[in-house]
Amino acid sequence: MTWLMKKRFHQIELFIKYPYEVQRECLQTLLNDAKHTEYGTKYNYAGITNYEQYKNTVPIVNYETLQPYINRCMQGEQNILWHEDIVFFAKSSGTTEHRSKYIPVSKSTLENCHYKGGKDMITLYCMNNENTQLFTGKNLALGGSLKINDLRNDTNSYAGDLSAIVMQNLPFWAEFYRAPKIDVALLDNWDEKLEQLYATCVNENIVSLSGVPSWMLVLCKHVLTQSGKTNVHELWPNVEVFFNGGINFAPYQQQFKELFPADKMRFYQLYSASEGFFGIQDSNTYNDMLLMLDYGVFYEFATIDANGNVNTDAVMLDSVLLNVCYALIITTNGGLWRYAIGDTIMFTSLAPHRFKIVGRTKHFINAFGEELMVHNADEALQNTCTQLGAVLTEYTAAPLFMGNNAKGRHEWLIEFEVVPNNIEEFTHLLDAKLMLLNSDYEAKRSKSLLLQMPLVTVVAKGTFYNWLSKNNKLGGQYKIPRLSNSRVYYEEILLCNFIKN
Repeated sequence: MTWLMKKRFHQIELFIKYPYEVQRECLQTLLNDAKHTEYGTKYNYAGITNYEQYKNTVPIVNYETLQPYINRCMQGEQNILWHEDIVFFAKSSGTTEHRSKYIPVSKSTLENCHYKGGKDMITLYCMNNENTQLFTGKNLALGGSLKINDLRNDTNSYAGDLSAIVMQNLPFWAEFYRAPKIDVALLDNWDEKLEQLYATCVNENIVSLSGVPSWMLVLCKHVLTQSGKTNVHELWPNVEVFFNGGINFAPYQQQFKELFPADKMRFYQLYSASEGFFGIQDSNTYNDMLLMLDYGVFYEFATIDANGNVNTDAVMLDSVLLNVCYALIITTNGGLWRYAIGDTIMFTSLAPHRFKIVGRTKHFINAFGEELMVHNADEALQNTCTQLGAVLTEYTAAPLFMGNNAKGRHEWLIEFEVVPNNIEEFTHLLDAKLMLLNSDYEAKRSKSLLLQMPLVTVVAKGTFYNWLSKNNKLGGQYKIPRLSNSRVYYEEILLCNFIKN
């Protein structure tokens, strides 16, 4: 443990002790930094002295609201949303919506948020694992790709995955601790990247992994197939931790435990998005994350209505409650002002502030008043698979309306690594777990008055991969939409069940 890590840990302890003071100071700093920007002038940032004024003056926005400002930034205009020149734009598609979003990434965002988050990730892990060998080898970082921003006639402006932007700007010495080389890491073609990753990393001393669980799983299975090994520790015996983020780890947990049978393997969750770095698991045993309060991000929290709309009466950190589903609203050092990011979280502790990601504001099923959320689905599926010895790969679900009798059911498409022996038994148990976890679902399932027994359809291995490939969504930050009130995703993925690789 270096003295720099110890110093930083004391700073973390400070914002844990004084969370509200740190957040209020953060807001005032952001307002002061941006008071002469176009957006800051429009809302008179210079005259805002407290949170209530900010809340009553600046509206909560989504991407569509900020898009005209961001497009102008991408075309080369500056001092629009943030006072620093913006030359990097993180491409984000949330959970694989067909239209991409481009999030401005400032110098402050990179240095004081994303890089700081990466260093804190290491600091918190080392504080909990004094015998770590993390600095004896390399981290295998799985990221996306980066391209020249075609909206600006400037080869110094880029758009792409946040992971690629971070890698592109790392200091030279970081290359000694990271694999693969930058030219391989930024490859756009996913299949070629897999081959190059294996070829260049097979003989490296890999001690840690980082990336999105779904894509890291694909990589690990590929390297095992290529090497003929039965588990990852046979190939990289010194791997001790997988830093994962982007999606809930729970649906993939069993598969990873089978790929890494050694007792020393640990899994640390992160909340790192295109918009910023927000949370880090700070214990070997917790399955929630510490909200990071000194990254130049000011947080607000709002409840959501039955249609997934964010309520306008948001609160700051000092007014949140435990076990309430909140839409996350952020103000950042990249020029996002009261921006509804689209994720929903739930606090598990208020001293310190720890939380879990529970879903997306628009990704749930509430066709019959059941209010089924992604975290309910993840937990119910995980418990069902554990009880029946099944191993899940991917899933999605949507409602099915049953004509004029106002009844319906949920239809699930599930891809298994290990298929349960009896799908009917699996379906009944899944239904029971959902009723146990969600009282609204239980009420609608009561005597099948509104909701009938769910229908589970098992799809062939590779179905979800086929859908991602068909939509040019392989690798990077792309995710599967778990739940939806619409059947669009369900029908598209079902069709890919018949497409051969």
